[in-house]
Amino acid sequence: MTTAAAAEPPHTGPPALSRSRTNAVFATIVLGLMLAALDQLIVSTALPTIVAELGGAGHMAWVVTAYLLTETVSTVLVGKFGDLFGRKVVFQVSAVVFVVGSITAGVASSMATLILGRAIQGVGGGGLMVTAMALIADVIPLRQRGKYQGALGAVFGITTVVGPTLGGFLTDEATWRWCFYVNVPIAAVMVVMAARTIPVVRATVRPVIDYAGIVLVALGASALVLGLEWAGNRYPWGSPPIIALLAGSIALLTAFALVELRAREPVIPMDLFRNPVFTVCSVLSFIVGFAMLGALTFLPTYLQFVDGVTATSSGIRTLPMVVGLLATALASGEVISRTGRYKMFPILGTGTTALGLYLMSRMAAGTGPWLETLYMFVLGLGLGLTMQVLTIAVQNTVPYGELGAATSGVTFFRTLGSAFGTAVFGSLYVSRLEPNLAQAREAAPGVPDAVVQSPEALHHLPEDIAAPYVSAYAETVNDVFLWVVPVALTGFVIAWFLKEVPLRDSARAGAMDMGEGFAAPDSPDADLQLARAVAGVMRRAEEPVGRQLLAQSGSPLPPAEAWALGQIHWRARAGGAADLSAVAAAHRIPVEVLEPLFRRVAEAGYATLDGGRGLRLTAPGQAEIDRLTTSLRHWLDTRLKDWDIRDPVDRARLDRALDHLAAELLEEGEAQYARTPI
Repeated sequence: MTTAAAAEPPHTGPPALSRSRTNAVFATIVLGLMLAALDQLIVSTALPTIVAELGGAGHMAWVVTAYLLTETVSTVLVGKFGDLFGRKVVFQVSAVVFVVGSITAGVASSMATLILGRAIQGVGGGGLMVTAMALIADVIPLRQRGKYQGALGAVFGITTVVGPTLGGFLTDEATWRWCFYVNVPIAAVMVVMAARTIPVVRATVRPVIDYAGIVLVALGASALVLGLEWAGNRYPWGSPPIIALLAGSIALLTAFALVELRAREPVIPMDLFRNPVFTVCSVLSFIVGFAMLGALTFLPTYLQFVDGVTATSSGIRTLPMVVGLLATALASGEVISRTGRYKMFPILGTGTTALGLYLMSRMAAGTGPWLETLYMFVLGLGLGLTMQVLTIAVQNTVPYGELGAATSGVTFFRTLGSAFGTAVFGSLYVSRLEPNLAQAREAAPGVPDAVVQSPEALHHLPEDIAAPYVSAYAETVNDVFLWVVPVALTGFVIAWFLKEVPLRDSARAGAMDMGEGFAAPDSPDADLQLARAVAGVMRRAEEPVGRQLLAQSGSPLPPAEAWALGQIHWRARAGGAADLSAVAAAHRIPVEVLEPLFRRVAEAGYATLDGGRGLRLTAPGQAEIDRLTTSLRHWLDTRLKDWDIRDPVDRARLDRALDHLAAELLEEGEAQYARTPI
């Protein structure tokens, strides 16, 4: 591909990129996703050290919650902004915002400034995550798209849970401020790479943005989280500020629901809640986010204060939970793909999650590391059994017209649950810590607050003096885990109401992609979601789809000629140059190699090839393309359940999806053509 491609005007179809440029784009996307995912929990292992330096233990949970809340709102906005201004620009702006937030957090001299920096980071992080997922649909070839999307989901999930270990290492080896400074050079490299590698792709239809809905849900969720975090901590439960916050949140969220009923492009279409599968999965997704992020935020605090390990070691010690989570997520995906049965997994998962939280609430200063490892492993098993199923179940039951909104809705509730979980865990932690420390001061008076708030300083005290304070921290975190057990048990009861529906082929295939369970919030665009489903079905076909279409359509074209006609047709539809040089450059094939093929197509009367190597389909050539497209529609009709080829709405939606897939639809013919003598 020539360097001029980077400056080409916006067009509607996915550009044809060379393999090297595709890999460069994917590397850029991975960098952005890693930054956003890492910073969800990178500070969890650094929180004890941050509190020891800045104070403000009562605001500790907000260091994580502020990021999650603004990330939740940002993910709703940036998908639309990507359609409006182009995803490349939004990706770069999100990176700049993320850097501004990182610098603000890194130089913070107070907890309030740190929380502000984290909120700014969340805005940029949400933009990076959603835009990264959308860019995959824009630039990655069809046959490889599922693989890349699965890889992105795995990167997101693993990076999220590895974040605490990295945060602990940076805290021990440098300072907690490097948890934020480390983002700056990486983001700078990413912005430069994005400018050089990512093509400009912009939607042809101007998107409608539900500003009122976004503002209402943001304010309502923030007021509710703030009320729950302050209640019983800063203010009594019945105090005017708490009543005002909770009543205000109810009013705002009610207004949000009313606005969504009338919005042209709602954030969450209210009619989705008429689908019991969506409702159950949304509640379970909220609970999974609640338990997972809440536990991962406060586990390092327990390990540092009670076991006396370093920040790095506390991150490493949480890895058994990650191992259990990944193991059951992969295993459940395999079983679902083979059997099509999924209801048992959220039932087992929520029950196992409740058991893991209960076991962790029994941990004490005398609990050995191996037993702690077992308890964390059990919690991970439960979370992995649940999270893989929810997106698949929703995608399997909603109509394709609501597929995008339903998918993004489930991930929205998971992210919102993470914010609530962290805030509630934090509120419980603070409300229990003060009385427990007061009892410890009675047993061992005279210990300065600065020592009590620092795990390292605390464990340098004589054992008999430190013991009451260590027990205070152990009892506090234990109480937090115990109070969350009823939440998990509620999920266990709700999981029994999940309706099991036979899996569509596309949903069955999606069960094998770890990205379905771990992925960042996805695009709410229904056409993009259908394109993903089409791509998944085509990628998993038993034999090449192009060969099947040629056989079923009765077309007289050999694979090579079909591929050539497809290149002319789809490049013209996408607004690209339909000339031999452009086709050759896109596929890194010398013009001299391709020219005999296209001359043969022209001599057969299917296309014209002028002296400047310009290409155009003739009426017979367009008739063959129409025949293959009709065959493709019928082929998909037998594999995409709940999609009816006779329904004008479904047919129009598939046509748009096929336009989105554009130049890739006959791409597998390229491999056949490469083996065909010219």
